[in-house]
Amino acid sequence: MVRIVSLHRLPPDPASYDDYYRRVHIPIARRIPGVRKIRFGHVRKMEDGSSPPFHLVSDVYFDDMPSLESALESPEMAAALGDVPNFAAPGDITIMFCETEDVEPEVEVT
Repeated sequence: MVRIVSLHRLPPDPASYDDYYRRVHIPIARRIPGVRKIRFGHVRKMEDGSSPPFHLVSDVYFDDMPSLESALESPEMAAALGDVPNFAAPGDITIMFCETEDVEPEVEVT
């Protein structure tokens, strides 16, 4: 699998940001062809106790790089990327294209 990983910096109004993200942006992203799963979550704390540099991390999963490349050419992806300025300031989201590799735990978790 491959994924688009997006790191969202802390917005001025987190509640409004989250509302728009859930209510408007996620439904747009769900229409992108080839999407297998969308996962997102808030950054709650840092290991060293410092303030988190990001508010939210999101992952959009695809089967493989050709599926992602095809999606990048779609009008649905253009709509999703075009929506970003509606809730985030320029430079407030870092978008990366990443491979994934699943590793099972050594000891079964119960």
